[in-house]
Amino acid sequence: MKNYRLTIQYDGTNYSGWQIQPNVDTIQQQIEDAIQVLTKERINLVGSGRTDAGVHALGQIANFKIGNELDIHKFQHSLNSILPSDIAIKNISEVNENFHSRFDAKKRSYLYVINSMKSPFYKDFAYFYPPITKSGIDLLNDISSEFLGEFDFTSFSKKNSETKDKICNITLSHWRKNKDLYLFRIDGNRFLHGMVRAIVGTILEIAEKKQSISKVKEILLQKDRDAAGRGVPACGLYLYKVKY
Repeated sequence: MKNYRLTIQYDGTNYSGWQIQPNVDTIQQQIEDAIQVLTKERINLVGSGRTDAGVHALGQIANFKIGNELDIHKFQHSLNSILPSDIAIKNISEVNENFHSRFDAKKRSYLYVINSMKSPFYKDFAYFYPPITKSGIDLLNDISSEFLGEFDFTSFSKKNSETKDKICNITLSHWRKNKDLYLFRIDGNRFLHGMVRAIVGTILEIAEKKQSISKVKEILLQKDRDAAGRGVPACGLYLYKVKY
């Protein structure tokens, strides 16, 4: 069997997330169907992680196995030509048969984008949130630094999550400003369902209320989703890249 790795970008606005689900349109379904059209084989496309409805990707990684060898460059061109305009295959490479895009991932990086000035061009790609200008980058980074390290992130995971192990190791948690945009990057070995959006919402809430940055550790210790802040909208979240 040949094993192929894909680097994928997508605008998640019109999709119910990455993972195939009944009666809804998903990224995984679109790509699997397109590959079947070209290869005449039904494949199983394995993603590095699930993204929720409305979440975007700059560097989602996925792999699939197939019996026949592909002409990679021709296949990539053909695949992009039949995929919708909001999904793009940026790269395809043949990898070891044992490569698994999810289980072999060592680090995942997410970006969250906030727009402090209203613009029709960012409405599907950033969270319009004017109050952020009052917080200041230094305060946002002071709060964000409290997430660095290995913790139980139950308080930042969606309720009734099927994932039993809630321990995650965060290695980067940092904000920067680019004109009217505020960009938050967070790196970790793994992320729970809804975790990044809950972290961003909590950072904003602590900044708004001028609470002590030690509030983060208090929330982590409570292991209760109700203790953390609101989840921010999906439109500002991007799966940035995955490292192996």
